[in-house]
Amino acid sequence: MDAKPKIEILSTISLTEEQIKQIQSLDERVKLDVYKSKDASKLSEEIWRKTEVLLTSGAYLPPVEKVPNLRWIQSSWAGVETLIDNPLLQEKNISITNASGAAISQMGEYVIMMLLMLGHKMPQMIRAQSEKRWVEDKHISLMPKELRGSTVGIVGYGSIGREIARLLYAYGATVLASKRDAMHPEDSGYTPEGLGDPHGNYFHRLYPNEALQGMIKDCDFVVLTLPHTRETECLFTKDIFDAMKPGAYFVNVSRGQLVDEDALIEALNSGQLGGAALDVFSKEPLPPESPLWTQPNLIITPHISAYSVKMMDQVVALFIENLKRYLKGQPLYNLVDLEQGY
Repeated sequence: MDAKPKIEILSTISLTEEQIKQIQSLDERVKLDVYKSKDASKLSEEIWRKTEVLLTSGAYLPPVEKVPNLRWIQSSWAGVETLIDNPLLQEKNISITNASGAAISQMGEYVIMMLLMLGHKMPQMIRAQSEKRWVEDKHISLMPKELRGSTVGIVGYGSIGREIARLLYAYGATVLASKRDAMHPEDSGYTPEGLGDPHGNYFHRLYPNEALQGMIKDCDFVVLTLPHTRETECLFTKDIFDAMKPGAYFVNVSRGQLVDEDALIEALNSGQLGGAALDVFSKEPLPPESPLWTQPNLIITPHISAYSVKMMDQVVALFIENLKRYLKGQPLYNLVDLEQGY
């Protein structure tokens, strides 16, 4: 009997010996080669020619003519907006899947941390500590806004938003969420077992994205988790911030391009927003001259909400689940729709 044909997999992401073993032991047909991403553009014509499956960060994608046998690209990132226009992805026989769902554990914790810090006035207390100042009017200026009994709006009910909603359930918050297709609350994408909200059980009301202003007017906290697409570019403008509940808090873990940063600063300075936390910015690294740095009621972090020592283990776990499906000829998790941009 002839041997089964090999599935030639190329990873341009460094993998540990254990991760390599997990992938290779999945099926006797699997043949895995691993090279560092910085060397990807220097790989031989033969390596690219035989590659059928590519696991990559997207830092380098080869010209179409180099990969005649490529059928599937697995990105290690959830956001793939920088890859959408690459000519390689226009080939109808090549699929691309993103890593949506892989990092939701740490991102959910990050958002909960920021909601608690903002609601409990942590920026004000840290500033007072740095000034060695006891806050005399603490019963007024430091009165907290607890999550229990609050309304939290999640703009974008994808894998990250669903994990945030699951965590908020234990705090007793009312969760409102928006989604492009509000008529289908379930999630068919990749979700690690025990996390997220694959069946749509943790929100109290689901809105279409077009009803965003109607949703956020009732929210004490608003969390932005939408992907960056043509439709979401600069979604949060002055009109949106003006529609929010006065004194509400805002958290962005999606992309900085979704927010008009000048409008955000205006909302913070006017008191329309009680505070905000940003992990993403329109320009990264955030320039030293940016006025965002000096906003007293703003928490800034350097795009680290998805970071974890387990990050690549999480990506590999997703890749293995998708590889199982690929080998069986089943639909892959997280197929990117090039028209929608995610």
